[in-house]
Amino acid sequence: MRVALGEAEADLAIVNGSVVNVYTGEIEKASVLIKGERIAYVGQDAEKSIGSKTSVIDAAGRTLIPGFIDGHTHVDVLYSISELLRFALQGGTTTIITETCTIATALGYEGIIHFLNSVRRQPVKLFITAPPMVTISPVTEEHAIGVRELRRLFRYPEIIGLGECYWGDVVGGNQRVLDLIAETIKLGGKVDGHSAGATGKKLQAYVASGISSCHEPTNAAEVLERLKLGLFILIREGEVRRELEAVAPIKDSGIALNRLAISTDGVGPDQLVSKGYMEVVVQKAIDLGFDPVLAVQMATINVAQHFSLDDVIGGIAPGKYADIVILPDLKTIRAEYVISNGRVVAHNGRALVPPRKHRYPKSLRQSINLDRDFSAEDFAIPVGGGRKEAKVRLMNQVTNLLVREEFIDMPVSNGQLKSDVGKDILKVAAIERSFGTGKRFVGLIRGIGLKKGAIATSSVWDCGDIMAVGADEADMARAVNRIRELGGGTVVCAAGRIVAEIALPVAGEISTEPMEAIADKLERIQRAAKDLGAKSTDIRLTMSVLPTPAIPFLRICESGLFNLRENRFVELIVG
Repeated sequence: MRVALGEAEADLAIVNGSVVNVYTGEIEKASVLIKGERIAYVGQDAEKSIGSKTSVIDAAGRTLIPGFIDGHTHVDVLYSISELLRFALQGGTTTIITETCTIATALGYEGIIHFLNSVRRQPVKLFITAPPMVTISPVTEEHAIGVRELRRLFRYPEIIGLGECYWGDVVGGNQRVLDLIAETIKLGGKVDGHSAGATGKKLQAYVASGISSCHEPTNAAEVLERLKLGLFILIREGEVRRELEAVAPIKDSGIALNRLAISTDGVGPDQLVSKGYMEVVVQKAIDLGFDPVLAVQMATINVAQHFSLDDVIGGIAPGKYADIVILPDLKTIRAEYVISNGRVVAHNGRALVPPRKHRYPKSLRQSINLDRDFSAEDFAIPVGGGRKEAKVRLMNQVTNLLVREEFIDMPVSNGQLKSDVGKDILKVAAIERSFGTGKRFVGLIRGIGLKKGAIATSSVWDCGDIMAVGADEADMARAVNRIRELGGGTVVCAAGRIVAEIALPVAGEISTEPMEAIADKLERIQRAAKDLGAKSTDIRLTMSVLPTPAIPFLRICESGLFNLRENRFVELIVG
């Protein structure tokens, strides 16, 4: 207050800039005075508070915008928080709101607490949504959080809501998830949604449960349908899906867009290293014709208002945290200065304040709970009754993400079903690895494309399993055993030899290596998989989503095949 009144010196002054006022949509010539972590004053009468101890940035000819907020992402997988922040800082992202579903499915409540510890005392703000842990896996469901754990999590200031609840379980009446939604609302938190595929009455029933947002619309019509129901919409532009271009026509609809945002839903290491983070998304929105002020609002104040954080972040105004990005101009999203919590944390693409490296405890590095090595025999599919042929239910991988159900007749050889590389039919296995149950299931999959070898990973969605796919059972066993040796990872094996791998020793999900090394190893894995015949343009992602109920239609876990349309486990051999 004294700095605003001209009675005390500011710690930092940004003078002569053009400030984007996200509250009114105006651009104003103004100076900004900062004291400690907060903004004290925004206006044209700043001279009295600029003294001998005030650091001054002359922003003449430049534009000031609030620091970017990624309102929906997943940073509990693949890379550490400190590695992500190296790239987030330099591009102008000062707040990240992340899911914790991946580390929770691997380690339960303990994993969430350790992840919380990793996001504290960082140069940017990180907020967390508690994981609803929607899953097809009975083992994961048994270890999922309930209302008691949710209440304990809400004692932490970083927890601001409940993560994405898949609509099928909500509308289908999963009582544990419904209880979590009700308790979150009671505690004043937001409930994130995932409504892909829901329309009409099912979508309205889903919204009626208390869901407040969705990041799944893939086009302008789906966005409009959900906006009309009162949902807050985050347009995805990240690693898994990129819908900004398809949704862009919404800008010309004439409707209010204050409940629209842009987010990443997760960014891959290659994009972070070669392109950047939220600044890339905002720039693309502008390039697609979104008004630049609106594009900034969709990555700042709109998100802050949705999560009830706009009293402290999201805009450049007195009392707010001093999270500011200085750009060459409003159409060029290239950060010259990044101020976070009142400190200059990056300048001209170089981070000046190193993120804190978190040391995970030993317990998080011992998450691959397999009591023995696997052999080729563990991937056999026996067929009884001396039959020569069996009708089987096949997983048909029709895109990188989507699996359809298919029925085919297969020969039985020596009492077993075998892979048939000529028909692109491979073995697929799910092995429970988090809680030491020893459960596993082996099925069949078409569409992966391997001609030989195998691929396995401990990094999967919504299930504490290892997934393995292969043309050769011995290579599947070798890949799984290597994951056990590494303490987690993704492995490509052929002819008994490991041809590419990445270690993910933290929870079986997170690497401890630099981002550049992670990007390189993932590229080697993709190349190796392609050399073996893999069709997927991102084999790691394709393997990861095999058990998730987030994507239709047929899924797999340690307990068998699960039909999402029928919401039940189904048999592999049907006749």
